[in-house]
Amino acid sequence: MSVLVCFALKEEAGPFRKILGAHPGTAVIITGIGRENAGRSIQEFLQTGSPDWVLTCGFAGGLNPTLKIGDVVFATPDDSTILPERDAGLPGKLKGAGAIPAKFFCADRIATTAGEKKRLRDETGADAVEMESDAIHEVCRTRRIPCTTLRVISDTAGENLPLDFNALAKADRSLDFGKLGWAVARSPGKIPSLLALQKKTRFAAEQLAMVLAKIIAP
Repeated sequence: MSVLVCFALKEEAGPFRKILGAHPGTAVIITGIGRENAGRSIQEFLQTGSPDWVLTCGFAGGLNPTLKIGDVVFATPDDSTILPERDAGLPGKLKGAGAIPAKFFCADRIATTAGEKKRLRDETGADAVEMESDAIHEVCRTRRIPCTTLRVISDTAGENLPLDFNALAKADRSLDFGKLGWAVARSPGKIPSLLALQKKTRFAAEQLAMVLAKIIAP
């Protein structure tokens, strides 16, 4: 079965690429952050091929207080437009690999505070928040390709991020390192929290990679 794995950031993809390498039948693309980038990237990829399965992967913010850093969560829509022969029992495979069924909310901005996450939880009932999957699912739905959201919790529901990363983004939503440097220079006390966040996201990416490896190359 051919698989397309979509990540928003190269940091999310790094451990997976390290574990699996150039695995036959598996392609990886880095879409960039947000719906617009994700939708454009997958449409460009699908101009030259049609995988049997698409995975939209990467980090997610926890909205459900029970979810911990490194928990891998997933959602496979019950979509009657998918051709039966292309449904390979994906939910069962994911549960067997240790992933947890969850409800996602696809947001237009990074949820940076515990207060914002609580509001999203109350309003949507979602367990986790991310920013790309709706666009990827929409493209796959029109082509009748099974698509699964598979994410790893990189920050928990009760956690404030050390900086407002929305304010540090370029127009294309990538991180503006000049703005980041200036923000750190203005608030050097944030450095320990930023280093801790880096450590947590590295751990989260490794946990996601292990689940991906189990389902793609068992």
